[in-house]
Amino acid sequence: MLLSDFLQFALNGLVTGCFYALTALGLSLVFGLMNIVNFAHGALFVLGGMLASVATERLGLPLWAAIPAVLAIMWGLGVVIEAGLLARMRDAHILPVTLVTIGLSVFLVNTMLMLFGTEPKNVKTGLEGAPIFLGDVIISQSRILAIGVSVVAIIATWLLISHTRAGRAMRAVFQQPEAAALAGIPIARIHSFTFALGTTLAGLAGILLGAVFVVDPSRAEPAAVKAFVVIILGGIGSLPGAVLGGLLLGLAESLWGGFVSTGYMDAVGFVLVIAILLFRPSGLLGAPASRVG
Repeated sequence: MLLSDFLQFALNGLVTGCFYALTALGLSLVFGLMNIVNFAHGALFVLGGMLASVATERLGLPLWAAIPAVLAIMWGLGVVIEAGLLARMRDAHILPVTLVTIGLSVFLVNTMLMLFGTEPKNVKTGLEGAPIFLGDVIISQSRILAIGVSVVAIIATWLLISHTRAGRAMRAVFQQPEAAALAGIPIARIHSFTFALGTTLAGLAGILLGAVFVVDPSRAEPAAVKAFVVIILGGIGSLPGAVLGGLLLGLAESLWGGFVSTGYMDAVGFVLVIAILLFRPSGLLGAPASRVG
């Protein structure tokens, strides 16, 4: 029974880790490339789930249609936020930019409370079939969906960053912004693209969370904190580190909650960060001068 319990908790942790990895992946792009400490990232994560709930519950859209519709909205919102707020502060000190993102988070959370209320929302998946049994381990169809979509999104993001012209431009701007500008790379467009991509990944993570569990505005601040824990754990600016850190945090929390106590699960991430930074100050996959990719 101990082995089956371990496998069940590990599988649950893998699902949670997918949410963490997707959220942190978007934050790592924004933090690593644009040097923006985006405390509104958690609110954008929640907004994706809330919009998907409206699309599937109130409008009756199937999930396969709701996901691209919501992601298109999240992308557009990311473009608007970057152009309307962050682009005006591109050369500002990191502190006022951080304060702007905190204010944006408060605005988004209160707007969601006003529009959607405080009741937790669920994203309707249409997967009401019986759970799947893998020996003594049980997994629902919605969790399989969450894992599958997360894996596809992570691979697609990696391919975008590593093997496309836009990705090469993003890495050039991150590594040598002055040289990139002299080479004719449109810096403003790359910043807009990067922030919109990060916002979209956060929204996708929120959709999947709502499909497996529930989502509500009170999750915004914890989601942002967990995302920062993950990117520090994996290495700031490292996209593989964000994925590894997210999966590791999800597994650690699930195993701790299953075998020790659920009362201290939120502290597990901070203990992991402290323990790892004592031996690797740059994080698991980070370097002294971390690079995106």
